[in-house]
Amino acid sequence: MDLHTLNPKNIRYPNQQKFSVRQIIFWGVTLALAVSFFFFVRHLTACWQLTALPGTPPSYCGENLENQTSIPDLNIEGLPIADIPSDVKAPQIEMPQWDGGSRINIVFFGLRGGDISGDDCPACTDTIMLLTIDPVTKTAGMLSIPRDMWVNIPGFGYSRINTAWTLGEGAKLPGGGPGLAMETVSQFIGVPVHYYVQVDFGTFVSFINMIGGIDVYVDERMVLDPAGTGQDHFVLTPGDFRHLTGKRALAYARCRHESQGCSGGDVGRAKRQQQVIMAIRDKVFDPVYFPELLAQAPEIYQTFSAGIHTNMSFEDALKLAVLAKDIPIESIKQGVIDNNMAVFANVTLNGVPASVLRPVPDLIRILRDEIFIPGGPLSPLAQGDPATLMQADEARIRVTNNTYTADLDGRTANFLTAQGMQVTEHGIPTGASDQTVLIVYSPKLYALRYLTDIFGVTGSNQIIIKPDPTATVDIEIRIGEDWVSKLPAGY
Repeated sequence: MDLHTLNPKNIRYPNQQKFSVRQIIFWGVTLALAVSFFFFVRHLTACWQLTALPGTPPSYCGENLENQTSIPDLNIEGLPIADIPSDVKAPQIEMPQWDGGSRINIVFFGLRGGDISGDDCPACTDTIMLLTIDPVTKTAGMLSIPRDMWVNIPGFGYSRINTAWTLGEGAKLPGGGPGLAMETVSQFIGVPVHYYVQVDFGTFVSFINMIGGIDVYVDERMVLDPAGTGQDHFVLTPGDFRHLTGKRALAYARCRHESQGCSGGDVGRAKRQQQVIMAIRDKVFDPVYFPELLAQAPEIYQTFSAGIHTNMSFEDALKLAVLAKDIPIESIKQGVIDNNMAVFANVTLNGVPASVLRPVPDLIRILRDEIFIPGGPLSPLAQGDPATLMQADEARIRVTNNTYTADLDGRTANFLTAQGMQVTEHGIPTGASDQTVLIVYSPKLYALRYLTDIFGVTGSNQIIIKPDPTATVDIEIRIGEDWVSKLPAGY
């Protein structure tokens, strides 16, 4: 290094001292270490693109990348270049047991299947929709996720979210496509996903025909073509409800091109898909038809079993249907991750430029909370008993004493246990603090809400989202001095 280049003698800097060789070397090494540390931290935080969305981090975060499955070559659509067999079948994955009283989250995948003319990707998830039902509050919601969303696919790195199913199938993972797709959605949105339901287009068409079609309100002129360009087009005029049979209902749900009169691109299509779901609900739960459909449920289930794959048992499906029937339409929240919550970005897939949607975490978190948390984040529960909902969460709690009051952790643990909480650990201090802080390792939303009320947590700095699938607890309570006077007498 030329010292004269760094500080030429012919240049005068006010109030600047001359540096020795030793000082220059010292600051050079310091700068190098700082740069190295920056890149190291940036690598670690690559897994935290959605830090505001509590959920399980991608499986490769903090692990040896050499042990991860390598991502196959992808084409410009973000799909594996290798040919996908037309007879792809979803493998069986673990079938959870639903008690009928806990909140249940179901991800719905619409696969193109082999019934669409000219379609060479039957394993592509054309539709991704996360559904939630809370039996206690009698509320439900649906959240549509764009297929081009750029997310972490556990074990594979970043790609379009609609590739998760295909990657899981191609890699022959234990849960196959459904397992990887469920995990991807769960990690991205930050809520547990209990079940999946996959329906191919052919089965959708047959089901719509079986229930006698659906009625949707049309607010724009559309020219749709179920069988392909110019083969079977029909026109929908705006301003009233239109009756749609199977193929026409599918064409309506899939339309996204302005040339056909379908505004909004993928966002508009997602809204129409939710409209179709609500129309199916109205038809199925009609008091005239529902008893008959319920009586024929075993036969219907058998008829469509070839085109519908799920890890939900027939018994749980019936319980869910009966429960959903009693949820009023005004208690069903609908949301679509739109172009305000995700921005277009250019990436390279297999050396080819491609356009994707990068999420805006804070805005997605707000929408998520509106749909999955009654009353919104950190607000009182709109309906239902908070203690009952908290207990249903079965959250594991750790209490640590960050005060100068002896045994405050044990007394607090006794108090929380009396409220019905599962305190599994306590007594490991992390340092003195004025305020109580809640560390959230997994999304136990009802338990979190209950604790915020008990401890009077109001500031965002008092809730730290720290997803950790290896944590032995779901929520850690770091008691501060503000809790000393709040602990009820007798504990």
